[in-house]
Parts: sequence; structure tokens; C-alpha cells
Amino acid sequence: MTAPTAAGCAAPDQAAPLPASLDLEKETVITGVVRSSADEAVPGAYVRLLDSTGEFTAEVVTSAAGQFRFFAAPGSWTLRALSRHGNGDAAVTAGRGINEVAVTVA
Repeated sequence: MTAPTAAGCAAPDQAAPLPASLDLEKETVITGVVRSSADEAVPGAYVRLLDSTGEFTAEVVTSAAGQFRFFAAPGSWTLRALSRHGNGDAAVTAGRGINEVAVTVA
């Protein structure tokens, strides 16, 4: 008998390809990379998605390559990255489709 795994409880793989069924004319995807002030990718950073009033909406952990991804509504958002390299914010006005954002932490 094998022990159950926690795979069902884990956050989605932030580096995985977008689902083929995703309609980018209807969906809003906010994606990007967290980088240090030395321009290195930051794996394991916590990236928070805050709405236009600053309220917490969602959080993911960056991939080994520092990647993150959120599926959100169109509008104004703030990304807040928290990591061992420091913290950083980036503002994005997201529209339908893929919205790429870089977040630098220091």
C-alpha cells in the first residue's frame, strides 16, 4: 500500500503551459517572472494579487524559474512579491488575453 500524496492540494504548476481550451478573447491572464535586483529569477517567492482597493485576492508561489500566473478579471491590479531577496510591487492594468508583468524584489 502506498501513502496518499499531497498533489491534489498543491497549487497549479506556474510553469505549465496554458490549457488548450483557454479562450484568450474571453479570459484575462496575468503572468510574469519575479526577479532579484541582480536580474536573477526568484524561485519560491510568494506573489499576491491585490485588487484596485488593495484587498488580497489570491496568492501563488513562483516556479523554479520565478514564474507566476493568475486568472483574473480585466482591470487594475497590484502584484506584491515576497521573497528571501526582499519584496516588490508592480501595478498592471489587465485586459483580455495574456498580460505579462515583471516584478523586481530588493
